[in-house]
Amino acid sequence: MHIIAVINQKGGVGKTTTTVNLGAALARLGKQVLLLDLDPQANLSLHLDRRPELEEATMTQLLVEDRPLAELIRPTGTKGLWVVAADTSLGGVEQVLANRIGRETILREAFESYRAEPRFDYVLIDCPPSLGVLSANALCAAGEVLIPMQTEYFSLQGMAKLTEVIQLVKRRLNPAIEIGCVLPCMVDLRTRLTGEVLDNIGTYFGDRLARAFIRSNVKLAEAPSFGATIFDHAPDSNGASDYWDFACEFLVRHGEQVAPERLEEARDAASAAAAAAVAAAREEARESAKARETGPSAGSGPTAEAGGEPATAAGEA
Repeated sequence: MHIIAVINQKGGVGKTTTTVNLGAALARLGKQVLLLDLDPQANLSLHLDRRPELEEATMTQLLVEDRPLAELIRPTGTKGLWVVAADTSLGGVEQVLANRIGRETILREAFESYRAEPRFDYVLIDCPPSLGVLSANALCAAGEVLIPMQTEYFSLQGMAKLTEVIQLVKRRLNPAIEIGCVLPCMVDLRTRLTGEVLDNIGTYFGDRLARAFIRSNVKLAEAPSFGATIFDHAPDSNGASDYWDFACEFLVRHGEQVAPERLEEARDAASAAAAAAVAAAREEARESAKARETGPSAGSGPTAEAGGEPATAAGEA
């Protein structure tokens, strides 16, 4: 089981989008994938059509109440993709755990005691845009870090602090953790700044900089409002294509290969499912419109028929 913390202390760089859509791509390629929402904003949960205020099995219960991980895992609409959602009280966890000994290793201990089914190939942890107790739990539990980042100047500045924190965790709490990959997100290749930032990242991180990158794409921004992954919402978009490419690279980085025909099959299945969903929605809309149009007259029909039937019966009698 590979445990990956998706982290960047800068907000709005594509952490949640990457966690959800990378996880969905891996699941569609036949992997068993678990997503953990460690962000009090619960954006990952919302992205997967969960309602944080209504959730009864959440990361808060794992961290504060020591509930077993197996009791909190829930399926999603994508086969092979599972989630432990966040709830509205996750933001108070850091204060609750402030005086607890070993608070940074709670999540790691939960994984060490997990013996249930399904057995996951990959676990992706969506971290908050901060470097507190929640992020520390993710870094202590993970074997590697995936860093989504924008190709902007301020993103470069934040990387120095993030790598410093990761090295501190490596020295004191989790010697196994490594920076696995840096993924450029919201890339606009039309600007010179993008190329300059990519060159700087490549110089510092070398082959840990992903060859794939995620272009700016409105469909990726739309998908969370529908509670859907990009493969459900817009499987033929640039955003879907970019995450397919990164998922394949991600698997290669973990010693796995994706056969071209397997990738094509997964792409076709996503497109077919999305087309079927659109057709069903249109049909439902037509039926609703038809019902509204015929509603008043339909309401009087049964009354007339009911009144006519006794007369017919009396005539026959």
